[in-house]
Amino acid sequence: MLRTAGIAGAAIAGTALARIVLTRRRALAAVPAELRHPLLLLPVHLRSAAVVRLLTSLPVRPSALVDGVEAGHRVVAGHAGAPPVAVHVYEPHGRERPSGALLWIHGGGYVIGDPATYHDVCSSIAAELGVLVVSVGYRLAPADPFPAGLDDCYSALAWLHGHAGELGVDPARIAVAGDSAGGGLAACLAQLAHDRGEVPVAFQALVYPMLDDRTVLRADHAGTGMFVWSPASNRFGWSAYLGHEPTVEAPASYAVAARRDDLTGLPPAWIGVGDLDLFHAEDIAYARRLRESGVPCDLHVVPGMYHGADALFRRAPVMTGFRASMISALRSALAG
Repeated sequence: MLRTAGIAGAAIAGTALARIVLTRRRALAAVPAELRHPLLLLPVHLRSAAVVRLLTSLPVRPSALVDGVEAGHRVVAGHAGAPPVAVHVYEPHGRERPSGALLWIHGGGYVIGDPATYHDVCSSIAAELGVLVVSVGYRLAPADPFPAGLDDCYSALAWLHGHAGELGVDPARIAVAGDSAGGGLAACLAQLAHDRGEVPVAFQALVYPMLDDRTVLRADHAGTGMFVWSPASNRFGWSAYLGHEPTVEAPASYAVAARRDDLTGLPPAWIGVGDLDLFHAEDIAYARRLRESGVPCDLHVVPGMYHGADALFRRAPVMTGFRASMISALRSALAG
């Protein structure tokens, strides 16, 4: 009897998985062939602290530096008694001084990620633009919820400004950037820096940024969020970062970039996102609000692009175009 029940249960589970795979296969029709991968057929969700602990316990595999860039490691003072903050510094050979600089903030839904896995991204930006790039290793939720991560990013930005002369950086040409949750932190950091008036930010480059916790409250995602970063993962990420599930009530100031009412005076921005990304609607809305507030914002939307597709298919033509748009915006912003 137990054996029969087990076989029946397995058959039911197999049928359910087959239906999910079929649904995802149909959804892949909207994805350009150059961005398709068999793994996209499998549902992947990040929705428990136990999984986060497992992922963060695994050895980090740093990505490779591009030629012509050296990477260093520094530890800077934390904010208001917080722990020290580790940063990676990317120095392109032959950089003219003073140059512009970029503070890069890695993604990972506020709960995972490591700056060492972005060596390739940060070193390539440094090489192409001839600027100093600093990547911050901020604290992650749920072990360290808001404001820990944002405080660490502010500490790194303050260090970059405070050591601009030593680093050969023009403090008037410092931008912030990041992908996914890193883009959300970059947007909040730009707001915080603007309000404090201590360390100006010249530009913000937001790569499919995680900007609005209210996306968790939506039932209809209009066909977005099928691949890589799902609504279930989004709920866990925001809940871990905020310390509670998102509600219609606004969280603390600077916790969620899109919750800010007045965007006037923020630094010019570039926002890039795919139209299959769960963050598509919130990113479009933020770009529109920036423009309506008088903030220049270059919006780059890629049809058929899902969350993180540029990391999976970096050399695909549509993704090289996506990246080139960001690089062009940063070059204009950081030019001498």
